[in-house]
Amino acid sequence: MKNVVLLGSTGSIGTSTVKVAEDLPDRIRLIALAAGSNSELLLDQTRKHQPAAISINDPAKAQELREALGTACKVHSGVEGLVKLATLPEADIVLIAIVGTAGLQPALAAIRAGKDIAVASKEILVMAGEIVMNEAWKYGVRVLAVDSEHSAIFQCLDGKPATSVRKLWLTASGGPFRDAKLWPKEKFAEITVERALKHPSWVMGRKITIDSATLFNKGLEMIEARWLFDIEMARVGVVVHPQSIVHSMVEFVDGSLLAQLSTPDMCLPIQYALTYPERAASDRVQTDFPKLSSLTFEAPDPERFPALTLARRAGEVGGTLPAVLNAANEIAVEAFVNRKISFLQITETVSRTMAAHQVVAHPTLEQILTADLWARREAAR
Repeated sequence: MKNVVLLGSTGSIGTSTVKVAEDLPDRIRLIALAAGSNSELLLDQTRKHQPAAISINDPAKAQELREALGTACKVHSGVEGLVKLATLPEADIVLIAIVGTAGLQPALAAIRAGKDIAVASKEILVMAGEIVMNEAWKYGVRVLAVDSEHSAIFQCLDGKPATSVRKLWLTASGGPFRDAKLWPKEKFAEITVERALKHPSWVMGRKITIDSATLFNKGLEMIEARWLFDIEMARVGVVVHPQSIVHSMVEFVDGSLLAQLSTPDMCLPIQYALTYPERAASDRVQTDFPKLSSLTFEAPDPERFPALTLARRAGEVGGTLPAVLNAANEIAVEAFVNRKISFLQITETVSRTMAAHQVVAHPTLEQILTADLWARREAAR
């Protein structure tokens, strides 16, 4: 039985994690849940799963939950609440599914408390991959991937050293604007928020769906892979695979390729992370090969999707630049969703912010957070 702390229980990844726990009640126990603002769903989850503690961002909502739950469980709030949950003595693993930078502090707290972490928040490794992985090594804990792409690579590597790898191949659906005939770059100025939110393969949150449309999502995943698998950016590639059946591949030095395949469903990589190193039987994900007419692959178009080039540069330069890339993108996506800028201006804003930044090599956590705040102000400006 794994005692799981779930940070971000009401979001897309969080609700999928709850489904996995419900599928495997003899293997997974949710001992703590944290939400950002959705107190109603958090209350429902708490009544159903009876965790020992919960947390919500707003102290006022935390008080409402205390009044509703009585002494049934401890209720915390804010960053302090996340850290308390992440360091619960009885926890075996902390799954971090918080959008944005809020997951970084509880991730480090969990590692320093000797807890394995499962990472669904890209920002943790994009911003502070060097620090997080060094701390994990120091405290002897595992950093497990929840993204379907990184989970696939993890499963294909199966403990093999980085020296045996020629290249890691992250697959990308290509998003809703993959087809250059339907969506030449000249038409990108016409892209609406509603159109960008219609992903062809996955049902996800708003931010990650827009990132998938620009391919910033894949760019951030490249930087994540660099840290998760201790491999330089030059050996991390992206290939477009519209069917989203092959979740990623590892090319070995002898030319062999291993891939992990399944029908798109986030419950599968979540379950693998939470039950690792074992595999638990589940009928939730079914893949019917006769129904798959074909699996196709194509190179991404850097002219139409410059986010990949920006992310590769940030990963190669390192230091504070990945944090700046991430923060500027968050601000730009929010501006696009609020109809303040166009789709094209997302990457333009990120590029200009990166160009204005003075990179700090091997930064401290404080320097990373300072760069993050600077980038948010600069991008907004």
